[in-house]
Amino acid sequence: MPITNHASGTCIDEVADHLYRISTPVRLPDGGFSFNQYLLVDDEALLFHTGPRKLFPQVREAVATVLAPERLRHIAFSHVEADECGALNDWLAVAPQSAPLCGMVAAMVSVNDLADRPARALADGETLVLGRHTLRWLDAPHLPHGWDCGFLFDETDATLFCGDLFTQPGDTHPALTEADILGPSEAFRQAMDYFSHTKHARVLLERLAGTRPATLACMHGSAWRGDGAVLLRALADELED
Repeated sequence: MPITNHASGTCIDEVADHLYRISTPVRLPDGGFSFNQYLLVDDEALLFHTGPRKLFPQVREAVATVLAPERLRHIAFSHVEADECGALNDWLAVAPQSAPLCGMVAAMVSVNDLADRPARALADGETLVLGRHTLRWLDAPHLPHGWDCGFLFDETDATLFCGDLFTQPGDTHPALTEADILGPSEAFRQAMDYFSHTKHARVLLERLAGTRPATLACMHGSAWRGDGAVLLRALADELED
């Protein structure tokens, strides 16, 4: 893992073609944790998750090892929460051609008020072409939490930017793994109870599984490579149990 900030431990790794995982370990009262952002380099570069506002200097430093931060065009996130978009306005300030990228609900209820520029709001199923990569927005209300929740799927490289799904505890993780992430993430979910308990979870997860992702870009812990459809359906089974 190339470390870009030794004081914080922030590092950056390429986990798929032109896709970089930026990760910062943190210590919390109950143990270690990590915050990940994903930088997708294309004609229109995209950052998924901004990180908390207090981590902005470290994340910007990591981005700058790959491309000039002012080249960013899309500052994207799954839903409104501090680790998803806490540094949104900081990124809008350093990247003058950029705009928030989110679902229509997030834009309506929060982002067009809290952001310094209007959002590029995507409707459910709408696609966005960055250059080589084509992304599709998928609404996923209350999965795992937030009416405004949704995910981006990279149709070009079969990467699902899955936000808080498969959250893995701990502050030390390989950038990319093929090992079990369902077990650790389920243990964490059961201890923290941060899912919304929506009755539509299986339907939503089946829709995500239908994209057949080969890489899961998780916000906390390792990114994962393998048969994403199988893993998403296994999560649906766990939620029903």
